[in-house]
Amino acid sequence: MLIIDVINDFNFPEAPLLLKTSAPIADKILDLKKRAKKEGIPIIYINDNFGQWQSDKQKLVEYCSTQAGSEFVITLKPDEDDFFVIKPKHSGFFSTPLSPLLNDLEIQTLIICGVAGNICVLFTANDAYMRGFTLYAPSDCSASNIEEDNERALILMEKTLNADISPSDELDLKAIIQQAFDNKQKTIY
Repeated sequence: MLIIDVINDFNFPEAPLLLKTSAPIADKILDLKKRAKKEGIPIIYINDNFGQWQSDKQKLVEYCSTQAGSEFVITLKPDEDDFFVIKPKHSGFFSTPLSPLLNDLEIQTLIICGVAGNICVLFTANDAYMRGFTLYAPSDCSASNIEEDNERALILMEKTLNADISPSDELDLKAIIQQAFDNKQKTIY
């Protein structure tokens, strides 16, 4: 499960819009994360570093927990055993160790959520699709500054990237794990 840019300082002109649309997804992402962890699905946070290149997970969480979206950040802060990847641009794959990490974990299916749905979530989903991953982008687990932009991004992910955009509470994680296992077995033979 990729959780994108939820550790955020919300320090940009459109931040009030994004905070407004993001608030409703926090509990949905948290619930999905808890369900995923219960099933043994690795949780990978992918995050901007806000120009703080000497930072790490803890420092970024501490910094963002004191900024405008602190309630959102605190709700979704990573657990000690969660992976944390810092990205310099929109896609979680661009100039990051995400590909080797996913390869090492033998992951072929991704559940992608976070902010902004029409930028960083979409760009990461696009790069994942180009690398052959099976994609899930729960419609209630991403937000963009403008709700219509988020809806368009979800439609694009569904139609172009073959992503399943079912709401998070409709995702059968056991079935997703079984399907990923079955697909892996097919590639071995």
